[in-house]
Amino acid sequence: MARYTKSVCRLCRREGIKLYLKSDRCYSDKCAIDRRPYAPGQHGQQRKKMSEYGLQLREKQKARRIYGVMEKQFRNYFKEAERQKGITGENLLRLLERRLDNVVYRLGFAGSRAEARQLVRHGHFKVNGRKVNIPSYLVRVGDEISVRDKSKSSPKFKEIAEAAAHKTPPAWLEADVENFTGRVVALPEREDIDVPIEEHLIVELYSR
Repeated sequence: MARYTKSVCRLCRREGIKLYLKSDRCYSDKCAIDRRPYAPGQHGQQRKKMSEYGLQLREKQKARRIYGVMEKQFRNYFKEAERQKGITGENLLRLLERRLDNVVYRLGFAGSRAEARQLVRHGHFKVNGRKVNIPSYLVRVGDEISVRDKSKSSPKFKEIAEAAAHKTPPAWLEADVENFTGRVVALPEREDIDVPIEEHLIVELYSR
């Protein structure tokens, strides 16, 4: 399956909630789900009774779309979560939160996860002093994420710094906006993960 390249506002409408995929637009009155709060397509306004499988599938699709991962990649994350000790659903969310593109977004160095993914791919970030351009790179406790010196003076990052000053990172991260650095101080706990996902439905789906 190829990466989705059409309007991401349709994805929010399909899931029935804001997935915050377009940065500032999601907070404005131009948000598609505020203007048309029903699924896209000619049958979008019809009420449909969702089956148990349908609920589980939608929850999995919602998680994939929030974090921007492909189906095969998501399944691999689930397999890894199963191998780890603890609750599988929470392990899955913890793995997704540790992705470098998500951490960049959580630190406030990007307006959305999609923007963070692009910035990482273009080589603007370093982990522990080494350039990393892999969005799926999993950070560990103690890792320091920083913006490359050449990138700090760009207009884009000056704009990001102004926006980041008004954001508060989750408890498992520390951010120094002035110096464009962040640190992973702990692994994320379930209460630190504010995504609207019922992970037990995903576990039930893959357990069929």
